[in-house]
Amino acid sequence: MLCPFTHFRKILLFFVLFILVAEVYGQTGVITGTVTDGKTHLAGATVQIEHSNKGGYTNAQGKFNLEVIPGSYTVLVSYVGFVTQRKPVTVTAGQTTTIDVALTTSTTMNELVVLGSRSLPRTQTETPVPVDVIDIKRITSDAPQVSINQILNYVAPSFSSGTQTVADGTDHVDPASLRGLGPDQVLVLVNGKRRYNTALVNVNGSFGRGAVGTDMNAIPTSAIDRIEILRDGAAAQYGSDAIAGVINIILKSSVNRLNVNVTTGANVTSQADNNMDGQTVQTGVNYGVPVGSRGGYINFGGSYDFRNYTNRAGDWVGTIYKAYPGGADKTDSFLLANNITRHDIRMRTGQSKIRSSQLFMNASFPMENNAEVYLFGGIGYRNGEAGGVYRLPSDSRNILDIYPLGFLPEIHTNIYDRSLAAGIRGSLGEWKVDFSNTYGRNEFDFNVANSLNASMGKASPTSFQCGGLIFMQNTTNLDFSRRLDVLEGLDIAFGAEHRFEQYQIVAGAENSYTDYGRATKIGVGADGKDILIPDPKGSINTMFGPDGTARAGGAQVFPGFRPENAITATRSAIAGYVDAEANFSKAFLLGGALRFENYNDFGSTLNGKITTRYKLSERTALRASASTGFRAPSLHQRFYSSTSTLFVDGVPYEVGTFTNDSRPAQLLGIPTLKPEKSKSLSAGFTSTFGKFSLTVDGYFTHIDDRIVYTDQFSGSNADTASAVDKEIYQLLSLANANRAAFFANAINSETKGVDLVLTYGRRLGAGSFRADLSATYSYTQQVGAINSSDKLKGKENIYFSRASRIYLERTVPREKVNLTLTYNINRFNVFLRGVHFGSVEEATIDPKFYQTYSAKVVTDAAIGYKLTKEFKISVGANNVFDVYPDLVSNPANTTNNQFRYSRRATQFGYNGRFLFARLELNL
Repeated sequence: MLCPFTHFRKILLFFVLFILVAEVYGQTGVITGTVTDGKTHLAGATVQIEHSNKGGYTNAQGKFNLEVIPGSYTVLVSYVGFVTQRKPVTVTAGQTTTIDVALTTSTTMNELVVLGSRSLPRTQTETPVPVDVIDIKRITSDAPQVSINQILNYVAPSFSSGTQTVADGTDHVDPASLRGLGPDQVLVLVNGKRRYNTALVNVNGSFGRGAVGTDMNAIPTSAIDRIEILRDGAAAQYGSDAIAGVINIILKSSVNRLNVNVTTGANVTSQADNNMDGQTVQTGVNYGVPVGSRGGYINFGGSYDFRNYTNRAGDWVGTIYKAYPGGADKTDSFLLANNITRHDIRMRTGQSKIRSSQLFMNASFPMENNAEVYLFGGIGYRNGEAGGVYRLPSDSRNILDIYPLGFLPEIHTNIYDRSLAAGIRGSLGEWKVDFSNTYGRNEFDFNVANSLNASMGKASPTSFQCGGLIFMQNTTNLDFSRRLDVLEGLDIAFGAEHRFEQYQIVAGAENSYTDYGRATKIGVGADGKDILIPDPKGSINTMFGPDGTARAGGAQVFPGFRPENAITATRSAIAGYVDAEANFSKAFLLGGALRFENYNDFGSTLNGKITTRYKLSERTALRASASTGFRAPSLHQRFYSSTSTLFVDGVPYEVGTFTNDSRPAQLLGIPTLKPEKSKSLSAGFTSTFGKFSLTVDGYFTHIDDRIVYTDQFSGSNADTASAVDKEIYQLLSLANANRAAFFANAINSETKGVDLVLTYGRRLGAGSFRADLSATYSYTQQVGAINSSDKLKGKENIYFSRASRIYLERTVPREKVNLTLTYNINRFNVFLRGVHFGSVEEATIDPKFYQTYSAKVVTDAAIGYKLTKEFKISVGANNVFDVYPDLVSNPANTTNNQFRYSRRATQFGYNGRFLFARLELNL
């Protein structure tokens, strides 16, 4: 297989040489200057000639240099968190004109953004589609949250994310949602380049079931300058996954500044053991080094994170120990004899324990003729530790000689991330050209500790290597853009993309998946007894627990991937796009995009988008968009498989996930996966009036052929079974399977909603005050019939069960309202935020367990003080009033009082009050 970089170096060299030798035609002048915040230089500030394609960024010393033809211009200077300034300037041939700009802190929503359009940067209230700009530097200074998903969950409208519990690997990668859609229906970019997905596919009982998301927490917050969130369908512009929108993470480019941010805290709540758990420490460091005399830089951002687990499980209710024969309940005498209580026999339900470290780099090397070579990427490691379901001492899955009190098995994950993007951009005549290659790889290794393989008896080890998952993606892009002096400005862009992906499942150690208690009968002895030989694939059980049931094989809590699961699958895709925006007048803008993609595994797709904006005045505008989109089925969904064997009365049941090209899938008529296809409409209103800035946007998205993860199908060969069940039983038997789950294009869905963002800022007394209000309402529902296989008619409740529908529609809040108030005066700053999280529902198929969990309001507060210009301390709390979700109402749905709060609904978690202290050093 050819290396994705084989031709990249040659093409990159060609472009370097081509741009370096490009001639500059005609006599020109120069605009130069320095941008500061009134005290220090601002590196990475945007400097743009209004209504032209001329522009750039300030270097490490805050300096910029633009070469233009003689004439009069207006220079726009912007930086996130600051008020954009317009500077008129007249340029004379052969002369240099100098302007110095001191930006002031912004109190309203006016940052320039480029996401959602390939034309010139615009302010948030002038974009034809809704874009949020999240200033990570400011938020990590004020707010309690330290990870990207949790920061966005409390800040961004229509973004939802929550930590999961007892959900295998999903405990360590938080699924995220935008506009109520799935984790794999939002595209994540870094510096405008596609970020790779995680290797993990979520097949457990949690939000995003069956989806493959992007792990944004793998990027350290210390390396991030800001995040742009495009809340609009954008597959026609950016490709697969952008049905719900796009999140663009922009890395820092500052130099000669050392920033150290240390945050420590814990959950201080009456629900925790000893009133405190979940101890957390995050240390983030950022420093940039200037390179050369043209403003080049290399910026490094790194972090080390430790998060201890939390536990909100109650004392075990019900039988803990049975004495055999007879199975009499001897719990009380067992506890007394071992000097323990019910509190010692319980699970670990809450956030998992995590240690992680990441290092990111962002670099730029300016060259002749405004060309620039750039690099960015990083490495990361995360070790997760999550508990499973407690194995009771007399359970056949336990060996008393190893664990006399039973055991709580643990899933340990080692997650490795590596990424590198390299490219060159510059000008070829009037065209801006950007050529890049982006590589990313995620590895997800599973290990099990504090466990055993019951079929090995006393000889069983207590830890196992269970194999893992690997996903690699390499994307090559070539983009052209320019502005034409037609009408009031015509921006056109076109380009091409090649993407190569590889997905691997690596088998675990033999003892992690093998049942050593099986045997095959080869005959009958002289004594009339069966002659058995050990055979892990045999149909006869030879090892039994005290209750008479067969000992389970494989590692308890997470059996390893088997050799038959192991696979290396690849695919490639090519794409071409064209994008144009025409300013017919200063008031009216109309844009369009068209994108063609071809995948070697399922064919081609063509998608388009139209956007428009009309200014009613200089401060008020209407905007709208219409688009089609798609999401290609991931390699994970096509090739993930995991099997385990259960024996009932000596009969083996092969249970697990089967690929769509497997024998069970073919026999049951499960079709090959095809892309999800969408149609989206949005319309909005933007305005700035006085000290206020306002955006209101409504949207509608229809998705055909959404991919879901089915429940398990099984048949029956009983005399009383239906004809359908008998046929399913026979079909699965032909493939040596008894129960099976699949990925399938099972349903269509519709999502409708509205987002509101309102900001207000002013000088108040001797300080500055800012209020940010954001609100969202999003309603997603399944529409139409379930697209089940012809051979599974009547089994729609398994193809797409009620629980799956609730995961789709109601396990994240439909409405969320955020009000943030900040006040800065002298050395003090005060931060106060309230977030209303709407109601959610329990994902279950049992009517006894139906429950709606009511809406709640979570309050954050913090106060900061600058000891000196360089040192700042902050203290505060997330969830000041120690608010918890509603308790599970039916005790039978708590697994013996272990899941007192729902583990299926994603509202705001159930860790309770979190107190923190933070120290910042800026040199």
